[in-house]
Amino acid sequence: MKKTRGYTHTPNVPLREARRIPTARWVSGYTLIELMVAVGLFALIMTLVSGAYIMMIGITRQAQGMATGIDNLSFALETMTRTIRTGTDYNDGLNCSGCTSFSVVNASGATINYKRSVDSNGNGSITQNDVVLTDPVVNVTSLTFIVSGAPSSDISQPYVTIIISGTVSYGPKNKIQPFVVETSATMRGTDL
Repeated sequence: MKKTRGYTHTPNVPLREARRIPTARWVSGYTLIELMVAVGLFALIMTLVSGAYIMMIGITRQAQGMATGIDNLSFALETMTRTIRTGTDYNDGLNCSGCTSFSVVNASGATINYKRSVDSNGNGSITQNDVVLTDPVVNVTSLTFIVSGAPSSDISQPYVTIIISGTVSYGPKNKIQPFVVETSATMRGTDL
C-alpha cells in the first residue's frame, strides 16, 4: 500500500478511484417529511373508507328492517289467501266491491273474519278473528276486499281480490316506506 496525497492506495484498486474525495455515506431511509405525508395520506384514505363502511352498515340495517316488515306483511297475506282458497261461503254469500272486512268458513267449518283494526296509537293492523297478524312496524292504512262469484246461485268461480296499502317503518330513525299490495285468491272447489 502506498500513500498518494493523503490517500491510501491499494494495489488492486486503480489510482483514479483512490483519489476520489470521500463523501459522507447516507443510510438509506425516509425523511421526516416523507413519513408525515405518507401517514397523512393513509389517515385520509382510512377516514374515507371508514365513512363508507359506516354508511353501508346503516343501509344494510335499513334494508333488513324493511325486509322484516314486508316479510311480516307477506306472512299475513299468505295466511289470508290460504284460508280463502280452502274455504267456502265467502262473505256470507254476498258479492262486494270495496268491503273493509271479509268472512269465510274455513276447511274445519269455523268462521274466520278478516278486518283492519286500529290500536290506541293510531296504527292499523290486519286481524284474524281479532288476533293481530301484522307486526307493529307495519301500519296498514287501507284493507279492501273485492268479492265476486260468492252467492251460491252465481255460476262463476268465487274469488277474492285483496288490496292492502300502508307504510313500513324501518331503521334506527324509523324511516317510512309506503306500499300497496294486491293479490287474488280463488276458491279451490266450487260453491254451487
